[in-house]
Amino acid sequence: MAKIGIIGSGSWGMALSALLYNNGHEVTVWSALPDEIKEMQQTHRHHTLPELILPDNMVFTEDLEETMSGKDLLITAVPSVYVRATAKQMNPFCRYGQVIVNVAKGIEETSLMTLSEILEEELPMANVAVLSGPSHAEEVSKGLPTTCVVGATTRKTAEYIQSIFMSEVFRVYTSPDIQGIELGGSLKNVIALAAGIADGLGYGDNTKAALITRGIAEISRLGTAIGGKIQTFGGLSGIGDLIVTCASMHSRNRRAGILLGQGKSMEEATKEVKMVVEGIYSAKAALALSQKYEISMPIVEQVNAVLFDGKSASEAVRDLMLRDKTIESSDIPWE
Repeated sequence: MAKIGIIGSGSWGMALSALLYNNGHEVTVWSALPDEIKEMQQTHRHHTLPELILPDNMVFTEDLEETMSGKDLLITAVPSVYVRATAKQMNPFCRYGQVIVNVAKGIEETSLMTLSEILEEELPMANVAVLSGPSHAEEVSKGLPTTCVVGATTRKTAEYIQSIFMSEVFRVYTSPDIQGIELGGSLKNVIALAAGIADGLGYGDNTKAALITRGIAEISRLGTAIGGKIQTFGGLSGIGDLIVTCASMHSRNRRAGILLGQGKSMEEATKEVKMVVEGIYSAKAALALSQKYEISMPIVEQVNAVLFDGKSASEAVRDLMLRDKTIESSDIPWE
């Protein structure tokens, strides 16, 4: 049995808390929201996962030191925009060599850093790893079979985390490519907004397939330029996560995109979704990274134009379709 502290009580943090508890571990959950802690203490439920019943002896607290003290493993599950501030709060209570698994997805707009890079900067004493893949919290909380990948700096750390999470309904693979895993998990949210926009416009399966396929091409081009491995983008945290996020109504990014496609503003869409839409926060960072590394990312460009420049969704799709003619893969030579 491991002692685990989960920092962040959103739907993903709570789904993982139930999974890890059912795996036989001791789980403490932290939230910065006192009302949320009180709700879980009193009802043993979480408003975003109404069917999930939380165990009586799972600990819920707003005391960060209590959550971190003496833990074998810490999991950071706060939205990307709060990762740096939360890491600063964690610093006084973080011991040397503490294993931390980041399960949130995003890129910091101001620094263009991934979330694990932020954690390493703010918590230099920690051993930071990541967990990602096609894994909607709603399905994990119901015990539906799910597969993810854990990235770590050493095989030993990766296999330790793998052993903590593995169960008959949650299979975990290992990888040394932390950067590729994080970039795939973050950039796919921007493509999922585009897929949702297409759905909101009433387009069909052909359009969705095109966006997923060309989307992974964009993600792979940028990801490998930054240092990720091409195999990662063809795996669970790349094409796997992209498919599920573009296709499922569990995806808040797709749902927000649908509303944008129906003509609603970014503010109206996020208000209606009622959850953090990570793709909106990652879109500007993705565009800035594409410009920094001189990588063509037309889908990302058009998503930014719709989100921040007032461009209509239909015009964005038209401009994507009417770009200059090109070859599908420049790596395949003509005979």
